[in-house]
Formats: sequence, C-alpha cells, structure tokens
Amino acid sequence: MHPIRKKARPVCVLMTVLTLLLSIPYQSALAALIETETVLNLNRVQDARDYVKKFLAREDAKAAMMAQGVDPLEAVARVDSLTDSEVIQLADQIEQLPAGGNALGIIIAVLIIVVLVLVIIKLIK
Repeated sequence: MHPIRKKARPVCVLMTVLTLLLSIPYQSALAALIETETVLNLNRVQDARDYVKKFLAREDAKAAMMAQGVDPLEAVARVDSLTDSEVIQLADQIEQLPAGGNALGIIIAVLIIVVLVLVIIKLIK
C-alpha cells in the first residue's frame, strides 16, 4: 500500500494546489456598460481643446497675447494642462464673446433713426 501512496503523492499535491487556486476568489476582468453621456463628454472635451487651440493660433489672438507679454507657446501649454471642465468652460466663454468688425447692425439702426426723423419732420410741416 505504501508504494501506491508514494506514486500518488505528487498528484495529490498538484490536485490540492489546483483546488485551492480555484477556491480563491479573484476578478480577472471587469466589464461594464458605459453611458452615452460619458462618450459624448469625451468628444466634447477634445472638441473644446481643439477649438481653444485654434483660437489661440489666430494672428489677432497671438498679437493680443504678445501685447500683454504672454508667450503664445506658453498659452497653448497651459491649455493642455487645464482640466476637462475648465477647457469646456473656456471654450463656452470664447463662443459667447461679442464679434467685432461688423457694423451692419449699427448702420441699420442709424438708417431707421434717420428715416424716423425725416418722417417726423414731414409730419410737422
């Protein structure tokens, strides 16, 4: 009986180790669904970073930064170091800035005032 035990001993040790390994809880991978908002937010953050960098690459923006004593390359590096929420907030602020250089609204307002003044003068005479 002893010779059978001697031959079966390595098999018993191997089976014991395998049984212990199977009984130890472990998690090899964690798979879960991600929300659509998470994916859209990641795309929005990248779009916002690109938008701010394109804005800083404009010649008028570079000239304004140089006038204030800011290096344009340093400004781009600082945009890269901003958090996601800060970049989105900055892009939103840039989009809300008033556009300059187009005086069409002022010209129309002046024309309307001139026409009203002429109509009032004609009515008074």
